[in-house]
Amino acid sequence: MKTSRRDFLKTGLALAATVSAGRFTRALAADAPPAAPAARTILAAVRDGSRPAMLDRALAELGGIGRFVRPGQTVLIKPNIGWDVAPDLGANTHPTLVGHLVQLCRDAGAKSVSVFDHTCDQWQRCYANSGIEQAVRDAGGIVVTGDDHALYRPVAIPRGVKLKSAEVHALVLDSDVFINVPVLKHHSGSLMTGAAKNLMGVVWDRRFYHRNDLHQCIADFLTFKTPTLNIVDAYHPMVRNGPRGRAADDVVELRSLLASTDIVAVDTAAARLLNQDPASIRHIGLAAAHGLGTTNLDALDIRRVKLA
Repeated sequence: MKTSRRDFLKTGLALAATVSAGRFTRALAADAPPAAPAARTILAAVRDGSRPAMLDRALAELGGIGRFVRPGQTVLIKPNIGWDVAPDLGANTHPTLVGHLVQLCRDAGAKSVSVFDHTCDQWQRCYANSGIEQAVRDAGGIVVTGDDHALYRPVAIPRGVKLKSAEVHALVLDSDVFINVPVLKHHSGSLMTGAAKNLMGVVWDRRFYHRNDLHQCIADFLTFKTPTLNIVDAYHPMVRNGPRGRAADDVVELRSLLASTDIVAVDTAAARLLNQDPASIRHIGLAAAHGLGTTNLDALDIRRVKLA
């Protein structure tokens, strides 16, 4: 049986961006807005709706899907599809969220919407058993393998400290719009899988990261490429035994979704939802040190929305 949201929250999920007993607390609250609040980056924190409803509201707070996808553009959506497990175990981004996002992009006039991941388990089984392949096809998207070396091209990463080069999937290099849609979960190596960690699935040699300072490599890649938009699926995050999980009780129901163009900020807020200190997740601070976003949530325009 899954751990209830109330039981999990009692263990200490009262942090700077959190859920508590039926409402968001002031934990994600920003300071008084500056003279020009419109200049601040928006972070949408939505909870207690269906995944499609939360996505719709988050996008509305960010200016609508049309802010990110224009008619005739090619779109890449990068979910987590790394594991050959069913959707309810929380190891992968939920197919309902991915399918709805594909449909929204198509409705916005995208020329094409492609979805891929360089999986850890056998890729055909991951795509099928995660439910993502069918959801993408049903919404009119294109499913592309991440397991074909011929689809990757070498790139230089001049600002990388440890990661100086990588082979990157062509869809990342060639698509007009790049939307990052990770599932939020515990990870035994990096402590958390969020928006930045999810991008390990766009490079060919993931093992290099693990051999050469995982956190630094995660941050280094962002100096080469940051997504157009980051959407974190925190509906039922895995709170232990990640990244694959072992059983349904590794998952807790939070019914939440985070979205922002700032990958550092969205991971900072995601860490707090996962009951983690963002400072303990080194790649968050390293990415901030690269100038790729902020860990200071008070600097953001946070739109906290409760749907039910």
